[in-house]
Amino acid sequence: MSDVIQKPGTGCTQEPLFEGQSQTGADRSEPVLRAGNTNCGGCGMSIALNMLSLAAAKHPLQMVIPACCGIVTPGRFPNSAYGAPVIAATFASAAAVATGLAHVAVMNGEDTRVVCFAGDGGTYDIGMATLSAAAERNEDVLYICYDNEIYGNTGGQRSSSTPIGAATTTTPTGKDVAKKDIVGVLAAHRIPYTASVSMAHPEDARRKMEKALVMRGFRFLHVFSPCPTGWKSEPAAGIDLVRKAVRSGLFPVLEVEHGRDWTINVEPTMSDDDLGSYFEAQGRFKRGVDLTEVRAAIDTNWKELRQRAAEDDA
Repeated sequence: MSDVIQKPGTGCTQEPLFEGQSQTGADRSEPVLRAGNTNCGGCGMSIALNMLSLAAAKHPLQMVIPACCGIVTPGRFPNSAYGAPVIAATFASAAAVATGLAHVAVMNGEDTRVVCFAGDGGTYDIGMATLSAAAERNEDVLYICYDNEIYGNTGGQRSSSTPIGAATTTTPTGKDVAKKDIVGVLAAHRIPYTASVSMAHPEDARRKMEKALVMRGFRFLHVFSPCPTGWKSEPAAGIDLVRKAVRSGLFPVLEVEHGRDWTINVEPTMSDDDLGSYFEAQGRFKRGVDLTEVRAAIDTNWKELRQRAAEDDA
């Protein structure tokens, strides 16, 4: 899968629009994310919602969104920038509320797909109790975490998803604790499907969303979501930053079925140049990071991932 496409008749490459994917008559008549939303320019969450809209096609959706940036997105009542029914949940209860909706859909004989759409604060931290409980019960819920590595809606505090070295309003000199492995945590629940999603690889992203929407039981998608405001980066650079994170090995793109079958979807080049430019392009790392230590942590992580994938192939 190429990272860029070449426009016919020119000698230059351009960033693809969802790798040529667009909404058609076979998709939702109403996009999940409408124009006029309140999201910042370059928001990764917006891209993820647009991809979800394409993947959902004819699936009727109900969404549960906790008190994160995603619930500010629709704007002021009585208007909404969401093209699907949405319940605004408290930070701690999104997965529990979604569980109730899923059971009601079954009682009514409806084929509604219930989707939790939450940031890292409402997933890694405040919402972890109900998330883990719903996963343990294998509730029929698709949980999508758009991970911008920060509490973006309340001023930019650190979360347990914030990477080591990143400056936030609560870690002004840089976070000194490594990022939590949320994919590993959810895979340990032995749920039917866990996957990481790179929006720089749109075909793989859409495939995973489509697969997760069709499946039953608890499914978890971890979407790496650029936040120009929190990352102190250029709005137009978001997808390229995700691409560099994948190439350098910083963000593994993989999927896990039933917590046991691990598959690596995108092979990184382990480029130190991409790793260096990834950090240089973000003001949150202005105090600097030790790239040697970061590379060592990446290599250790990939050694473990490859061992898991190899065990499944044996």
